[in-house]
Amino acid sequence: MLRILFEKTGNAVWISHLDLMRLFQRAFQRAGLPLTHTQGYNPRPSVSIALPLSVGIESRCELLDFTLDTDAVDIESLPQRLNEKLIPGVRVLAAYADGRKLKDLTHMAVTVTLTYDAGVPDGAEEAIRNLLAESSIIVPKKGKNGTIDQDIIPMIRRVSVAGESNCITLNAVICCQNPTLNPMQLASAIAIHLPQFYPDDVTCGRVEVYDNNEVVFR
Repeated sequence: MLRILFEKTGNAVWISHLDLMRLFQRAFQRAGLPLTHTQGYNPRPSVSIALPLSVGIESRCELLDFTLDTDAVDIESLPQRLNEKLIPGVRVLAAYADGRKLKDLTHMAVTVTLTYDAGVPDGAEEAIRNLLAESSIIVPKKGKNGTIDQDIIPMIRRVSVAGESNCITLNAVICCQNPTLNPMQLASAIAIHLPQFYPDDVTCGRVEVYDNNEVVFR
């Protein structure tokens, strides 16, 4: 199994997970990199993304695993060959032949930017910082079996709050597997518990992925 590190930024953030998978499958084909296929009645190309990304969220640390139906490929050439066939905003940064087991991937660094058209309201930065310092924050989470109340604090390893003239930025390290915290739930916590300080716009991005010891995961 081989692995690539790629980023998804700009207008590409609006591509769905399934369309992103199809994009990579076509890129491999057009780059002359034949993928193996799964066995069974409906064979599929052997590509998988470690942590499917929600639409609208950018990332600079996505991991895609794949298997090629050939050994005659220089792994160092993979990023360039794929990037020539991909679209703006989706770019392969590196390739690896010996990626770690995905079960060891446990945390990610994220940024959540809260933008206020009329400037950051007085007291917003302090109120948000105090909220995130609480021992418990309950936020509804939608799932296949309906909506449940989820305490997000146990899934936040650390978070900092920094204010500027028209935005507040949250930089956090959160759980990304077993359990999983969607970084947009940080904004949801503000909407529920501090509605007077909810921003006009929210943007979110993944920055890096780690194991449980916060060693960069590849």
